[in-house]
Amino acid sequence: MITISQAVENIIRKKPFIIEGIADGIINYSALAKFIKPEIEKVLTKSVNEGAIIMSLRRIETNSYENNADKVDMLMKKMGDIVVRSNLVDYTFRNSETLLKKQQKLLNTIGERRDFFYAVTQGVFETTFVISDLIRDNIPVIFEGEKLLSYSYGLSSITLKLPTENTEQPGLYYYIFRRLAWEGINILEVISTSNEFTIILKDIDIDRAFSVVKRLKN
Repeated sequence: MITISQAVENIIRKKPFIIEGIADGIINYSALAKFIKPEIEKVLTKSVNEGAIIMSLRRIETNSYENNADKVDMLMKKMGDIVVRSNLVDYTFRNSETLLKKQQKLLNTIGERRDFFYAVTQGVFETTFVISDLIRDNIPVIFEGEKLLSYSYGLSSITLKLPTENTEQPGLYYYIFRRLAWEGINILEVISTSNEFTIILKDIDIDRAFSVVKRLKN
């Protein structure tokens, strides 16, 4: 049988935004205790006093979180260029035996244009293309016969050049996503390589998103 303290810590560790608030000293323990009380009682299968939950919350150690946050913060300061692109469109097609050939037709249409944005993500059941809208009118012809699942226009991207050690640092992407979420910015697509990280957003959100990313770097 686990104790109240163990139950509280197990629950809080699964809620990164809350553990973050505790570490920053901005959490109202009484309100939080009331919020998680039903979950605590469900785990322990008995009634629990809110005062006992508050005491357990105050004992939670946040040192490991704070140390990791400091490492992520230092890594973000080593981030390279921030590249913004606009006039993008997003198409998602159902995977098929002929989709790869259509993708090759798309590449042939793009040719060697250096001013063109092109990214493709193939999933188990569908494939998404994010491209410059310069050939938007060509898409129905190129992908004729394919099942279009969704599309979005009026998009922009922000690409971050990450330091090479980014692959060894837990929480890096969360650190970025968290700040964007706090600002109410919705991310439509995420595209990444080993040392580059691109987010696709609506044009209306691009200025705010760039400001957030810039602050992370500085």
